Amino acid sequence: MLNEFKKLKEEYPDRILIASIMEEYNKDAWEELIERVEETGVDAFEVNFSCPHGMPERKMGAAVGQDCALLEEVCGWINAKATIPVWAKMTPNITDITQPARVALRSGCEGVAAINTIMSVMGINLDTLRPEPCVEGYSTPGGYSSKAVHPIALGKVMNIAKMMKSEFNIDEYSLSGIGGVETGGDAAEFILLGANSVQVCTGVMMHGYGLVKKLCSELKDFMRKHNFSSIEEFRGLSLPYFTTHTDLVRRQKEAIQQRKAIKQGLQSDKDWTGDGFVKETESMVSN
Repeated sequence: MLNEFKKLKEEYPDRILIASIMEEYNKDAWEELIERVEETGVDAFEVNFSCPHGMPERKMGAAVGQDCALLEEVCGWINAKATIPVWAKMTPNITDITQPARVALRSGCEGVAAINTIMSVMGINLDTLRPEPCVEGYSTPGGYSSKAVHPIALGKVMNIAKMMKSEFNIDEYSLSGIGGVETGGDAAEFILLGANSVQVCTGVMMHGYGLVKKLCSELKDFMRKHNFSSIEEFRGLSLPYFTTHTDLVRRQKEAIQQRKAIKQGLQSDKDWTGDGFVKETESMVSN
């Protein structure tokens, strides 16, 4: 992989190359990995604190991202050693994803990426009674990805974006959205929720690298439709429209009252006249 990084930078010196790295809970191992990868000329690191396939018994991947104290320590090692920007990749397999995101940013990371795959069991073979996928009769929970996780990823990115906007100088940090991106519309949704960039993995695995051109073309179509000339014009544009359940109830109640006032229909049963039955009935329908 190190040779591939070098070759890519030689062939495309004007392009940004980000290396996604993961290591066990060992300071010396992390420092050696960072040093060796930096020598290839990569422009930044995405540190994988989120992979459910990272061996938890060795404190790798999601095992670190789910433990804020451990995450803070490892981020400290990495940011003290790295001379290029560092992004931390977040795991969705946690109750509140803003907690590790906050720790990563406060520990020196310049951005966060979300989400990685969701811990799951694919199924059980009802003939053999063994879990699937099966390796010599055994399995282990793995990561669920693709379009099925897209709504979950949007929710996690929204939570992180709102946290970053309220607690950090949003212009100094970045957020990368990941999860079920297969169309330009999928990418636009992440950007509307505050993402600076969007990543694609399973989509390319399923449809090939040609998907990227299609995705970019569809994203440009979306921008033309709304007369956006740059990503920044619509980044985070949908965030203000998220509120609380209590506020939604209040807003709906006020809207119903306004519609009833406009209809000038019945406000209660005592106003029933019997004339204009259809209009009077419609005036009492709340929604």
